[in-house]
Amino acid sequence: MTGVSEDRKVPEPETRQRGGPSARLLHRGLGALSGLIAGFAALAVAELAAAAVRPEAGPLTAVGSAFIDRTPPWLKDFAVRNFGTDDKLVLQLGILVVLALFAMAVGVFALRHRRAGSAAVLVFGAIGAVAAVGRPGGGPVDAVPSVVGALVACGVLYLLAGRLALRPSRAAGGTDGTFDRRGFVITATAAAVASAGAGALGLRLGASGSAGAVASRKGVVLPPPASPARPVPAGADLRIRGLGPFTTPNKDFYRVDTALVVPQVDARSWRLRIHGEGVARPLTVGFDDLLRRELIERDITLTCVSNEVGGPYVGNARWIGVRLADLLREAGVRPPSKGGPADQLVARSVDGMTIGSPVETVMDGRDALLAVGMNGEPLPFDHGFPVRMVVPGLYGYVSACKWLQDLELTTFDAYDAYWVKRSWSQRAPIKTESRIDTPRPFASPKPGKVPVAGVAWAQHRGIARVEVRVDGGPWHPARLAAQDTRDTWRQWVWEWPATTGSHTLEVRATDQDGYTQTGKRVGTVPDGATGWHSVVVSVT
Repeated sequence: MTGVSEDRKVPEPETRQRGGPSARLLHRGLGALSGLIAGFAALAVAELAAAAVRPEAGPLTAVGSAFIDRTPPWLKDFAVRNFGTDDKLVLQLGILVVLALFAMAVGVFALRHRRAGSAAVLVFGAIGAVAAVGRPGGGPVDAVPSVVGALVACGVLYLLAGRLALRPSRAAGGTDGTFDRRGFVITATAAAVASAGAGALGLRLGASGSAGAVASRKGVVLPPPASPARPVPAGADLRIRGLGPFTTPNKDFYRVDTALVVPQVDARSWRLRIHGEGVARPLTVGFDDLLRRELIERDITLTCVSNEVGGPYVGNARWIGVRLADLLREAGVRPPSKGGPADQLVARSVDGMTIGSPVETVMDGRDALLAVGMNGEPLPFDHGFPVRMVVPGLYGYVSACKWLQDLELTTFDAYDAYWVKRSWSQRAPIKTESRIDTPRPFASPKPGKVPVAGVAWAQHRGIARVEVRVDGGPWHPARLAAQDTRDTWRQWVWEWPATTGSHTLEVRATDQDGYTQTGKRVGTVPDGATGWHSVVVSVT
C-alpha cells in the first residue's frame, strides 16, 4: 500500500513564532520597557533643552500648568483639600503615570510596526510643544524642548524596536522566536545612561540658572522700617499645647498657588510697571528703589479662599514693605470714590498669574503693601521674592499676588482675572471664621478641666467674641487672648468641664462690626466657606 498513513501526516510549514506564552510575554515586556526608556529619554533631553530656554518650557511643567489652567473649581478644591501643598507633586506624578502607560503601549506597538510606533512618540512632543507655546509669556522657542525630546525618543524607540525584531526561521513566513538580546541590552543601557546624564545636566544647569536670583536674595539687607510694627502684646500668644504660635514661621506658612516651578527672580533686574486707565504718570520702579522708599512693618493674617471650615490655609506674619496706595497716588491714581475711572487693580506675576483687587479697598487707608520682607527676612522664593502684594481683609486670590511684576488699572467690567474666569467672585472680603485647634478630632481627653482652644479671624474688622458649645447646648464665652491689631487673628480658650462620653464641640466668632458667623455650611466656591467648625472627642 502506498501513500502516507493517517497516523504519520507530513507536518505543515511553521508560520508562527516559536516559544510558549512566557516567551511572548517576555518579548512584549521588553517592548514596553523600550517605550519607557524612550519616554525617559524624551523627558530628560527636554529638560536639558529647557535649561537653555526657560524652566517653564519643559514639557512636564508646561502640560501640568495647562492642566491646572483648565481645572474646574471643584477639582482644584478637592486637590487642595486632600493633598494640600503636595497637590502639584500629585499632579506631576499623575502626568508621569499617564506618560509611562502611553510609552509602554507605544513600545509594544512598535514590535510589529516599528516606524509607526516610533512616530507615535511625536504625539506627546506635539502636546508638550503646544502647551509650552500657549503659556503666559510663551513663544515659538518654548516649543523647542518638547520637539527635541520627542525626536530623540523617536530615534531611541526605533533603535530598540530594531533590536527586538524577531529573526526569520527557515520555514517560510515564520520566525524562530529569537532576537538580538545582547544588542538590546547594550542599546537600552546606553540610552538609559545617556538619558540620565542629560537629565542630571539639565537639573544642574537649571540650578545654576537660578544662582543669580539666589545670590540677589542673599545680598538683600532690609532697611529699618520708618514705621515699625508695635510689639506683639503680652498675652496675644496663649502658649497652650496644641495651639500654634501667634506668628507663623516662614517654613510653616501655607502656600497655595498654581506655580509648578517656583519663579526664581533676580532682584537686581526686577522691575514693576504701573500703568492703565486713570494713571496720569506711569511708573517703573526697581527693587532698590522700593528699599529707598518709606517702609512700614505690620502684622497681617492672610487667608486662602480655598480654606475649608477648620482648614489650615491661614497664617499670621510680620510683613515689611511699601504702602501700595502711596505708589498709586504717585502715579496719579484716584479711587472711584474720588472720581477715578478704574475700579480694579490687576496684578500680574512673572508666571502669568493675574489677580484683581478693588482699587477702593487698597486705597481706603488700610495697610495694603508691596511686601519685600516676611518675619524679619527677605521674602522666601515660595512666598513671592522679590515683591508680593499683601492686602489685609481680602482673600489671597483677589489680593496677594506673588512674584509681582505689573500693576494695571482697569475696571471689573472690562477684565476678569485668572480665578474670576474660573467661577470665583470678583470681590471677596474675608469672612468671619473660627477654628478649634485643641483638642484634635477623635482625641481622648480625661474627665475634668479640658482647655478648648483655637484661633478666630475677621481681618480688618477684628474679633470681639468667641463662643463654644457642647453637644448642641448653650453657648459659652471663651477667653480671648490680647488683640494685636484688627488685621491679625486672635487666639481664644475655654475651660471645658469635660464628662465621660462622646461629645461634639462647636465654635463661632463675632467680629467687631457685630456680625456673628453663620452656622450654615457653604463650600469655598465662589467666595469662601462658611459654617461652624466642630470636633468630636471621646472623654475616657
